[in-house]
Amino acid sequence: MTSFLSRLCRGFIALALATGALLAPVVPAFAAGWKANDDDQLLLDVRVGRYRVGDGVRGYQTDAGTCIDFADLIIAFDLPVRLDKKSRRATGWLFEESRTFTLDREANRVQIMNKSSALTASDIYDTPEGWCVDSKALSRWLEVTLTPDLSDALLVVKADRKLPFEMAEERKERAAKVRPAATFDLRTLPQAKDAYRFWRTPSVDVVASTGFTKEAQGSGKFNARYDIFASGEVAGASFDARLSSNEKGVPESFRVRAYRTSAEGDLLGPFKATHFGVGDVNLPASFVGSQSTPGRGLFVTNRPLSRPDNFDRTSFRGELPDGWDAELYRNDQLIGYFQSRGDGRYEFLDVPLLYGQNRMEVVLYGPQGQIKRDVRMIPVGANSIPPRETYYWAGVQDAGRDLFNFGDSDDRPYNGLRAGFGVERGLDAKTSIGASAISSIYEGRRDSYAEAMIRRAVGPTLIEVAGAANIDGGYAIRGQMLGQFGQAMVGAQSLWLFGGFRSEQYLPGLRAEHMLSVDHSLKIGNKSIPYGVSATYREWLSGNSSLEAKARISFNINNINASTDLIWEQMKFAFGTDPPQKLDALLRLSGRVGGLRLRGEARFGLMGDSGFKESRITGEWRADDKANWRAELGYDALNKRGRATFGYTRHFDKFALTGQVMGATDGAVAAQLSVAFSMGPNPHGKGFHISSEKLASSGQAAVLVYQDLNADGARQSNEPVEKAVEITAGLNGRGKATDDRGQTIIGGLEPYKPILIGIDAGSLPDPYVQPANSGMVVTPRPGVPIIVELPLVSAGEISGYLLKEGGKALNGVDLELLDKAGRVVKTTRVEYDGFFLFESVPYGQYRLRVGAVAAGIVGVQPEISVAAALDRKSPTVDLGQILLKPSQRIAASN
Repeated sequence: MTSFLSRLCRGFIALALATGALLAPVVPAFAAGWKANDDDQLLLDVRVGRYRVGDGVRGYQTDAGTCIDFADLIIAFDLPVRLDKKSRRATGWLFEESRTFTLDREANRVQIMNKSSALTASDIYDTPEGWCVDSKALSRWLEVTLTPDLSDALLVVKADRKLPFEMAEERKERAAKVRPAATFDLRTLPQAKDAYRFWRTPSVDVVASTGFTKEAQGSGKFNARYDIFASGEVAGASFDARLSSNEKGVPESFRVRAYRTSAEGDLLGPFKATHFGVGDVNLPASFVGSQSTPGRGLFVTNRPLSRPDNFDRTSFRGELPDGWDAELYRNDQLIGYFQSRGDGRYEFLDVPLLYGQNRMEVVLYGPQGQIKRDVRMIPVGANSIPPRETYYWAGVQDAGRDLFNFGDSDDRPYNGLRAGFGVERGLDAKTSIGASAISSIYEGRRDSYAEAMIRRAVGPTLIEVAGAANIDGGYAIRGQMLGQFGQAMVGAQSLWLFGGFRSEQYLPGLRAEHMLSVDHSLKIGNKSIPYGVSATYREWLSGNSSLEAKARISFNINNINASTDLIWEQMKFAFGTDPPQKLDALLRLSGRVGGLRLRGEARFGLMGDSGFKESRITGEWRADDKANWRAELGYDALNKRGRATFGYTRHFDKFALTGQVMGATDGAVAAQLSVAFSMGPNPHGKGFHISSEKLASSGQAAVLVYQDLNADGARQSNEPVEKAVEITAGLNGRGKATDDRGQTIIGGLEPYKPILIGIDAGSLPDPYVQPANSGMVVTPRPGVPIIVELPLVSAGEISGYLLKEGGKALNGVDLELLDKAGRVVKTTRVEYDGFFLFESVPYGQYRLRVGAVAAGIVGVQPEISVAAALDRKSPTVDLGQILLKPSQRIAASN
């Protein structure tokens, strides 16, 4: 019936096209001997494998074969080709950016990349619709096979590769399997709960290396380093630990943390905490006085996990093993870079935030080609603190110290005991207040701060006024504003320090600071290029003053993210001659060129200390599916030293092996061999499993797929497992298919972020066996594999006819199939005679509902009282004729 309806629609469209053809003048054909006429007109569906692409293409049957309307084909294939009938040219590229395309009918030539050829008399015809290109010519240009099937009104496309629109359809199909409803709420789906235990053997990530180094002056020496990170559970809490050594293989630092995290805020009973930790913890920054610091201590808060320390800026810290790099992106703009410094941490401090939603992403790059991403959404606006809610934090810390330090560490910053607490309260939808108290040691002297703030939304802006007083003397006042005016994001700040007040957040010796910043986008063609400018004026206790201006522009060129910073500074001395102005430029880039992954930065002095200063660029590319090459080139102009590093990584199932060599122009050389692997407890049995994936720093799901013979949702011993089934995690397939025991492990899951684990129904061998549900929602914890059992059940069909009041068939509406919990499991479109059919429906109990939009249009009640039950005795259910009730209308009165 669907085929009949499709042909009927094509018939009506063809009739409309024919009517238009009678009324339109016929342009002389490019090829002599044939002219467009109604009898030769075609309307074809485009098919690629099992996919229907676009809304059909028009064409004609010529004396040389079949031609296809070129504009229709461009739309159907979504080709980036511009067709200009006035200049009789078409330009763009075909499926790949490298396959540039130029069609010049005046010159009678077509050029694809560097190959140019003449058009033949039968390549292009002028028709009332436009340019009609012979299907054989299109096949040559597109490097595909186009076969017109006139009997079935099809244009069949075949290629030796997956085409972009085909891959897009597959992505849509995968997404539909994971999220069958557009408004899918993970909270309504089955949850895989996994309670904390007194002890769970940790998963461990290990990176160990050995090498040889010879400096420019001196003899060579051998070195050995290791970095071990473990995470598991103890006494009903998560814990992680990191042990790192110096270059002699001697333990250098040992950090341990026990903690619990819950986005629901259900920790510590009446405290309703979202996070608490003991061991190696971070304390947040206060409003004006203290900075965020790491160290050993304890910390508790009920603040949302992604909430920044202050409303206009935040800080990011995390684990960064030796040899790794970190990049920071804000709303997909590269704004920061951090290279491993040996202490196992990365830090991005006082990162500015914009008004509205801030998408912050930290990307870590490992020496074995690893890539790890941490994405956080940070909103800045009127509703940052809900009305009548209170957020708090409290902690005590030995700042700058790991839980165990080996050797002398007195030179580390932020030494000494630090303690404090803070609260924030939402008064109404636009106003919040806060207060904090903290005591810390800064530059060898203890400071104790008492602080308060008030924040208010005014139109499209958020304004904050904060004050801080030091118990030992001095106070500070700061006003801030973030807002959006049109498409511009504006920030402003003024700070005054009185009576010798010192702040860890600002430079020593400061008396006042005033800042203004603007972020906007420059529209060039169809592209937006973000840019930002800022100016900061500072006054110092010495009487000196300075003015600093920054400008940043970010752009993307062929998948390369680049940002350029210009930094100008002018210092005015109270006494003596002012120093010369300084203007520096910084260029950062990150992205791909073909199969090459590039990252780099360069610094230049344009005024004052002018000239090239330093540069560094790293390139990574794949040798094959399991091997990567890495090259790094750098130059330091101050020391007139260039260096080059080349590395090769081989990934095995259980580990990754990397070798690299380095040479410098001053004679220094180095060579290193490192191995990286992870091991964790076997979730499906005894012992351990070893993997090249990071197990300790990410979450895991241990999946079992089985046939639920009695459809009770619980596995019995007699119910068989299903092998070779692919598993989905969110919108991306991860891990291997299930083995002979029906088991697989999905790694790399983001901790504490709920994700749906489901079955890819396309990998099931039998269409009459389907997943019993949409999947299970898990909230991963680092290093802990969560057991997920996914049942398969037999499937059947549900059919029937929809009728309106009076017995008239209801057609063309969307019909939904709902399970017992009220979730939409399938949708279908009712055919022209009212017939509907749901195929591959898992056994169970269901009811029907007309789509809300369609029900409103046709005037029927969406809810249908008829129920259907599928089981082994009734695998097919015919509901017969279903009479829908008219929607209730309230009569209008004059």
